[in-house]
Amino acid sequence: MLTASTFLSPSAPDLIQATFDRHHGVSGTPFASLNCSFGVGDQTEKVQANRQMLKQSLGISRLVSARQVHGDQIIRIQETPDSDQEMDGIDALMTNRRDVGLMIQHADCQAILLHDPVQSAIAAIHCGWRGSVLRIIEKTVRMMNACYQSRPEDILASISPSLGPCCAEFINHRQELPLSFLAFQQRSNYFNFWQISRSQLMEAGLQPKKIKIAATCTCCNLDFFPIAAPAARAME
Repeated sequence: MLTASTFLSPSAPDLIQATFDRHHGVSGTPFASLNCSFGVGDQTEKVQANRQMLKQSLGISRLVSARQVHGDQIIRIQETPDSDQEMDGIDALMTNRRDVGLMIQHADCQAILLHDPVQSAIAAIHCGWRGSVLRIIEKTVRMMNACYQSRPEDILASISPSLGPCCAEFINHRQELPLSFLAFQQRSNYFNFWQISRSQLMEAGLQPKKIKIAATCTCCNLDFFPIAAPAARAME
């Protein structure tokens, strides 16, 4: 059975928000075992089988994902697709269509899930440090407002397991991060990106009580896929 953690209590009976660890899939080493990415060298049929397991676990028939590029492009899913889709160059997905799952694939970056229970709209954001610098969170909230009339104060947000302040070392932060991020520096070269995202959500108009942080570091926890790079700049 897949291991799914719901880290934001559903605010509607037909809403499911979950994060999956790396276990109980069908992929072999080094992709063991619930690899859902087509872009890392795994066998296509294995990835497809893992994705089918996700859909069955969540009770959905369509899954929309993206080949993420650490940018700030957002796409609106306006029609229920005939089959699963994966789109190039996108880092945030949003929809108000029923029976459509939005999937973010990540190692140490954040998956930020948004839900507007008033307008029945959702969004899923891939946010690494570059996404934080580009303020993709704020841009997605604004787009939900423009497309669905979502009021920021109605939106619930959850921040997935991701690189924690214990491991988020940025030795080149003076060149890579804005000065405003210094307020979230925990110690020399280490930053709290959970709180950076929370701050950006609040600046976009979300209420603090409606923001949930999983507070699980994917670099420390072996239940998640490790990155093939040193911890420094691990949110690549």
